[in-house]
Amino acid sequence: MTTDPDPESSSDPLIDIRPSPIAGRWYSDSPQQLSREIDRYLNVKLPQPGGKVIGLVAPHAGYRYSGATAGYAFASVKGADFARVVILSPLHAYHPAPILTSGHSAYSTPLGNVPVDVDAVDALQDKLSAKDIALPGIRFDEEHSLEIELPFLQRALPEPFTLVPLMIRSQNAGLLETLAQALYDILAGTDTLLVASTDLSHFYPQQKAHELDSEMLRQIGQFSPEGVLTAERSGRGMACGSGAVAVVLWTARLLGADTVRILHQTTSAEMTGDTSSVVGYGAAAIIKNS
Repeated sequence: MTTDPDPESSSDPLIDIRPSPIAGRWYSDSPQQLSREIDRYLNVKLPQPGGKVIGLVAPHAGYRYSGATAGYAFASVKGADFARVVILSPLHAYHPAPILTSGHSAYSTPLGNVPVDVDAVDALQDKLSAKDIALPGIRFDEEHSLEIELPFLQRALPEPFTLVPLMIRSQNAGLLETLAQALYDILAGTDTLLVASTDLSHFYPQQKAHELDSEMLRQIGQFSPEGVLTAERSGRGMACGSGAVAVVLWTARLLGADTVRILHQTTSAEMTGDTSSVVGYGAAAIIKNS
């Protein structure tokens, strides 16, 4: 289980580290407590995937709310060897760019620093620039939805990994499919895991939330990036990271994946007991069978 991909990086003044704005609030800032909590979430029994898991869909609320569901996603890659992880998330703050990355060279969590794969980011920027699509890097962002997946990866994956961080604001299918093709061009033949970070419906009564969440998970389970975007646009389903999910599905399809398995579904009511206004969570694994 990885704790620090580069144990010396925290003392290296040349490393430009993004400090965590959410440790101690969204999850524990104690390495020992955080490790124990995540290991408990990862201790779930899953059916054999029947192939290689190359992508995940995981929620991104505070661990006390969605950690149990996230555990199902990351348990499906526990012990797997991935040299690189691409995390695609929403950006909840406003920014004019439709797609963004980090301007830092590493992310900090209580479990250590995760280096950004700067070469891969540069290659992706070149691919997108050729299509007149900018990929600006932002610094000292407050975005929780990308960072919050990192401690799970640090505990689930046994070896160090590098990170390609992408934050998606666009719902434009053509733009998102272009990003997926660019990702495929730089990832094909490499040992890379894709992670789509998303919560589902927000602040509906439990029954309505279940309807919305089930429709979104149905589209994900049918391996339909088009269906994910349509469900979001029509209001039949909801996912704040629908753009990120669509890109991961398109990229995984290009990389040879052919199956999506829904692993878990719940809402915040399981923790709070309040069914009047809930947030929905789902976990899924994207599998390549051949």
